[in-house]
Order: sequence, then C-alpha cells, then structure tokens
Amino acid sequence: MSGQPSLVARLFWTSVAGLGLGLVYGPPALGATVAGLCLVLLRHLGRPGRFRARVRRIARRHAGTLALRRRQECFVDAYGNEIRDGWLRECDYFLDRTVLPQLEARFPDYVVTRRPEALAIVEAVAEAADLPEADEAPEDGIGYEQFCLGRLKAAGWRAHPTPASGDQGADIVATRGRTRLVVQCKRYGKPVGNAAVQEAAAARRYWEAQAAAVVSNAGFTPAARKLAAATGVALLHHDALGTLAEEDLLAEA
Repeated sequence: MSGQPSLVARLFWTSVAGLGLGLVYGPPALGATVAGLCLVLLRHLGRPGRFRARVRRIARRHAGTLALRRRQECFVDAYGNEIRDGWLRECDYFLDRTVLPQLEARFPDYVVTRRPEALAIVEAVAEAADLPEADEAPEDGIGYEQFCLGRLKAAGWRAHPTPASGDQGADIVATRGRTRLVVQCKRYGKPVGNAAVQEAAAARRYWEAQAAAVVSNAGFTPAARKLAAATGVALLHHDALGTLAEEDLLAEA
C-alpha cells in the first residue's frame, strides 16, 4: 500500500542526512541529528493517538445521526436476543464512506490494521449521544400516526391524516413550502421491510407528492434500504421529524 514512509525509512534517511551534515559541521550537526531522530520516533509513537482523535472528531460531527441509527437498528427478537446486525452494517458503511476517505492520506497503514479500533470509537460516540426517550412513542398504530403527525406540525409542516380507507399507502400527507410529503408510519418491534417502501412510493404518485417517507421506531431491512435508495423514499426514525426540512427529503428523490 502506498503512503507515508515507514518508521525505519524515516530513521534511516534522517540518519544519513545528519551524518552527512556532521561531516561538514561537526558535533552541532550530530546533536541536531540525534534530536531529529528523537522527534521522528516520538511522532511515530503518537500516531495511534492522533488516529483515534481524528476518528473521534469525524464521528462526533455525526453523533446525532449515528445515535438514531443505533436506536433504529438494534432490537430484541422474540427469543429475547439483542439483534445488532443492522447497526454493525451501518457502522461499516459509515466508516468506509465517511471516516476512512478522510484518513487514507495520513494513515494509510491504519485503514485496515486499526479498523476494529475505529469501529469501537464510532460505537462509543453513538452510545454517548443524547436522544429523547425511546418509549415516548405510543405502542398502537393509530396513536403512533398521531404522534408522528404532531412532530411534523411542530417542525412547521401543515399535516393531516388520510382517511382510514382509500389512503393508497399514505398515513399522513404534509406540505411545507412547495413540497408535499406522504408518510407511511410503522410502529414495529423489528426492522421494516420492502412492503412499506413500496406503499410509500405508490402513495407519492397517487397524492402527486414531491417526497415520500417511511417513519418507524425500528430499523429497516437491507432490502428495504436498497429499494428506498432506488425509489427515492426517505427512511426516517420518528425523532428526525421534529427538525425535518424540505431539503432533507428532496435530496432523497
């Protein structure tokens, strides 16, 4: 892998340059060479700390989103097991797409060797971020729809529920500015699948909306995420509704 010179190479070339200068300028140059070798060694020994600090800074810039994803993608199955598969995939995605591209130039040798350490930092940042209490959302479907409706209104959307029959896949229709949004609400105990994404995409066409979203307390399956990316449907946790803006949705379309 290309990148910065190794410690051995740095020490070697510093010694060669220092000895050459020592032949010309004598003991002062040799003393400076020794000091230079110490600086090279100290800087090398400090690289792991700088790497960790850099990963932590990047992760903290996205702490809120990471914490929401962690909440979405971790759940307890019917057997009482904590399922973290979706969250682990999210961590890998965040590391590969957001963190490592910013570190490859300065830490090319750490991209692979210290990946577990970087993932642990992402986990710690997500766990430490403050989020509203998860249990404030109603358990029943109708109550959850009203809960989401209230959050959209608090964010400045003019929102109303659709009729119980003939909703064509939308539980809520909301407008803000020139954007009409259709929302499918899912209060689940496990990740939401493809069907909800298909319903939201169909509802967008039916209601002639510019944006569509599936909102859930739980996460989304990999298949649902893939379909959402292809159809421009936003996948949201209900905590995101309180600050939802038009540009957040139109970026998905």
